[in-house]
Amino acid sequence: SVVYTHPEIASVGLSEQQALEAGHDIRTGRYPFSANGRARCMNDTEGFVKIIAENKTDRLLGAHIIATHAGDLLQELVTTMAFRGNVEDIALTIHAHPTLSESVKEAALDARGEAVHM
Repeated sequence: SVVYTHPEIASVGLSEQQALEAGHDIRTGRYPFSANGRARCMNDTEGFVKIIAENKTDRLLGAHIIATHAGDLLQELVTTMAFRGNVEDIALTIHAHPTLSESVKEAALDARGEAVHM
């Protein structure tokens, strides 16, 4: 779902609370737009990307973005979930620099304990 406000709000899959209530053993990754180079250049640093993953399998269970262009950034996460992908799939994907989409990769890295730019 996408809410077209400023900043935009976009989400797919389970929230952290829903995942816990469903009995999943989870881990999360988060990356603030204030740390993203492109967002800083655009002077639009409000928001973050949050990823919820199954701890044992690394499977992507949900993702939430509150930030500029959140609706555009969500597509990578929707595709990953549609193919029952995992967080490593996102973390290993090359993201152009400087782009807002790097925030998705960084959140995935954070969920795996491998954050680079935090």
